[in-house]
Amino acid sequence: MLLLAGLAAAQPAWAADPPSLAVFDLELYDTSGEPAQPEQDARLQKVTAELRDRISASGRYKVVSLPAPASAELQRCDDCAITKATQSGADLALVGLVHKVSTLILKMTLILREVPSGAVRGTWTADFRGNTDESWQRAARWLLRNRVLATPSQDAAPG
Repeated sequence: MLLLAGLAAAQPAWAADPPSLAVFDLELYDTSGEPAQPEQDARLQKVTAELRDRISASGRYKVVSLPAPASAELQRCDDCAITKATQSGADLALVGLVHKVSTLILKMTLILREVPSGAVRGTWTADFRGNTDESWQRAARWLLRNRVLATPSQDAAPG
């Protein structure tokens, strides 16, 4: 009996009831001057789905459903994500932006904010090269592994 009580006490507080998280669709901010590429929309959807799946599978957060569409050009409307996350009953909101400078140079940024205050809990960025499915996925996976889902000791580690 004491052993079970000790095991329960050793589990992190979020293990029993993880905070709910609204994961918004990634958005593209394209300053490359290149013509629109339909495959980029598919990449946004694919990487967003992977972010939601991996975050949910981690057990650190309970990913909540958002009303469609889950994006609303959030980079132009700072409070839109907080409003939608509040309506979905989320404790936190995760928004993401891919900035395409050129076909070669891109940057993915994820921002975690508290609901309803809007306070920023974390901002993480990964620069990556190449406008391909693989490069986008690698950037998202790196951000999740090394920043968003990192344990405090991992998050403090360099690089």
